[in-house]
Amino acid sequence: MILADKIMQLRKKAGWSQEELAEQLGVTRQSVSKWEGAQSLPDLEKILQMSRLFGVSTDFLLKDELEAESPDPAPDTPALRRVTLAEASAYLALRREAAPKMALATLLCVWSPVALIGLSFVSEAGRFPLTQNAAAGLGLCILLILVAIGVALFLSCGRGTRDFAFLETEPFETEYGVSGMVREREKAFRPAYTRLNIAGTLLCLLSVLPVFATLTSTDLERVLAVCLLLAMAGFGAAAFTYGGTIHASMEKLLEEGDYTRVRKAHSGLVHTVCVCYWLVVTAIYLLITFSPAIAIEPEQSWFVWPVAGVLFGAVYALTHLFRSENK
Repeated sequence: MILADKIMQLRKKAGWSQEELAEQLGVTRQSVSKWEGAQSLPDLEKILQMSRLFGVSTDFLLKDELEAESPDPAPDTPALRRVTLAEASAYLALRREAAPKMALATLLCVWSPVALIGLSFVSEAGRFPLTQNAAAGLGLCILLILVAIGVALFLSCGRGTRDFAFLETEPFETEYGVSGMVREREKAFRPAYTRLNIAGTLLCLLSVLPVFATLTSTDLERVLAVCLLLAMAGFGAAAFTYGGTIHASMEKLLEEGDYTRVRKAHSGLVHTVCVCYWLVVTAIYLLITFSPAIAIEPEQSWFVWPVAGVLFGAVYALTHLFRSENK
């Protein structure tokens, strides 16, 4: 086993990300990445630091043939699953193939209220040969169909990577060469990822401009402005989803970002909070839309979803904060 593999193995057994190890050694994450990818060697001082940090001898770190001092797992600790280079390549290919489907699913979910808003308006204005209730019902049907298609796309993408679900929840080891390969792909994708994030941010921020510009305009112009808002926000969300799907697949294989071993140990809490949150949001939407006591029209209750989406970011951040404090 070469030095690069030993550093990676010792770091992962300690449950540290590359950033955490770099902080303890006083170097950058890129330096640790190059060490683990066998692209450069640490100097003697850093080798001595790692020897003390991991509790191994310098001979163990420097001599490729010496592996006896590698800290063995406890007898009752199961061996970590090992990801081969072929498996890592297959997983990255699956996520890259799923990225446009995930983006389309996101786009459909954000666009789903457009038909409801438009049909309700033209029905009220007498420009559509349907009653208001019929127009609202048709709009709700289109909304549910678009959401159903989006959910089906999400589920189909999830089924394709079912064999790799452990990457999100379990610690694992990688075969030699996997980390370097993923690093190279991450470096190649970084410019596109940055452009997608910038485009998504600009579209989401600018999507409110049509609404502000039509505050004193006619009802038709305001409805068109809301539809344009949803269209721009949908494209922005799709850009985030496309880039995030590919980038997250690399973070999972590298056990970085949201997928470090420490965060994996608490992933159950985050999943539970997310599921409960969206169940409550759905219940609120159904209550205010169909409850006789509240009597909010369906063409008006759609606002629950964008508000819930904004608040979800705060709930997600608070969950991570609570988890960090408990740690």
